[in-house]
Amino acid sequence: MTTCSMASDRARPPAPDELRLIVRDEPLNFAEHVRRYGPLPLGPRSAGTLLTEIERSGLTGRGGAAFPTGRKLRAVIDATRRAATARGPADCVVVANGSESEPASRKDAVLLSRAPHLVLDGMALVAAATRASRAYLCVGSLLPEDERALHSAVLDRQRSGLRHVPVEVVTHPDGYLAGQETALISTLNGGPPRPSFVPPRPTDKGVRRRPTLVLNVETLGHIALIARFGAAWFRSAGTQAAPGTALITVTGAVSRAAVREIPLGTPLGQVLERSGLRPAAQAVLTGGYFGTWLPLPGALAVPVSEPDLRAAGAALGAGVLAVLPEDACGLAETARVTGYLATQIAGQCGPCSNGMPALAEAMNWIAFGHPDADVAGWARQITTLIAGRGACHLPNGAATLARSALTVFAADLHAHVRAGPCHRAAGSAVLPIPRLTPGLAR
Repeated sequence: MTTCSMASDRARPPAPDELRLIVRDEPLNFAEHVRRYGPLPLGPRSAGTLLTEIERSGLTGRGGAAFPTGRKLRAVIDATRRAATARGPADCVVVANGSESEPASRKDAVLLSRAPHLVLDGMALVAAATRASRAYLCVGSLLPEDERALHSAVLDRQRSGLRHVPVEVVTHPDGYLAGQETALISTLNGGPPRPSFVPPRPTDKGVRRRPTLVLNVETLGHIALIARFGAAWFRSAGTQAAPGTALITVTGAVSRAAVREIPLGTPLGQVLERSGLRPAAQAVLTGGYFGTWLPLPGALAVPVSEPDLRAAGAALGAGVLAVLPEDACGLAETARVTGYLATQIAGQCGPCSNGMPALAEAMNWIAFGHPDADVAGWARQITTLIAGRGACHLPNGAATLARSALTVFAADLHAHVRAGPCHRAAGSAVLPIPRLTPGLAR
């Protein structure tokens, strides 16, 4: 995880141990970007080549679901072909998802502020491959200077003479569900940021009922590099099952909280040590607020990748590693998060409307009240009742988080049942809880 040199004017593939996506703290302007990575490889045969290389690379989505990117791209191409009529080819849409509604994550914002042209390159490439006529770059609440810089990057490319599909930068509403794929499409269609039932899938009918390709901005950045340097180069970092690098937000009980680019499969302990892991940390939340607590130091040997974390009962998700210090209460942290998630419900189904508030109330009583064993049992029962039964993944994620907390912090749970909330529960929150982001059902 070293910093790439910017001295050479000749594009070259970064070595396996070099950074790929974010090469310095300041953003690269368009001229520097082209010198570092070379021109965008677009041509008459590039679309088929791109799809083949993405499939060979093993790239998966970096927005949280880890779905194979090549399969998603092929689905949109096939849907567009099926929708064609005798009057001509069908239209499709590309959406870059930089909403980053996961409160503990900063990777997408950092990528857009440091390397916007990699994301815009990726958008141009997949737009050409799918023959899209429209492209949207959706972002959440950015700092004013970052939003201006993003618009400036789009204009710089236009002034340079590039004739790619026009990109419209869209500021998306805040809220935990706002960045969900179908909620994003609903907003672009003029509706509320509310998840919709599937099928139909966005790849078949999305924006303006056209086949729509929605990819996370980090995924698009990787596509821009795969198109230049190939699948074999991409796989030179990471593992066989989880190739490439990923942007990880490391926060909590570390002295150097930051967004870091790591080869997938790097041991968790190594990632945290490079971030200045504080002594006696209790646990780490992997994957964000849909994620799972893992106890420390026992989990330090677990490789950071989706398949390895899954094998350990966790997930990489949106690439969040939030470390819990020794003076914090894991039950209190989880109760605050489940309380926040209960305000973010779309109100479209029972698991959200009824189950989420009930789970938040149970976890709040466990953390801050005087619970008994029945309350803990009720919380576990709620997680079973709501998991896998919602219109979106919000109940699943909240259930996963709560179950892991009741397991990893079982000793604290027994202490709370025996004597009431511990003194650590009254401490300041470690995990960020957004304010003024009421859910759609409110």
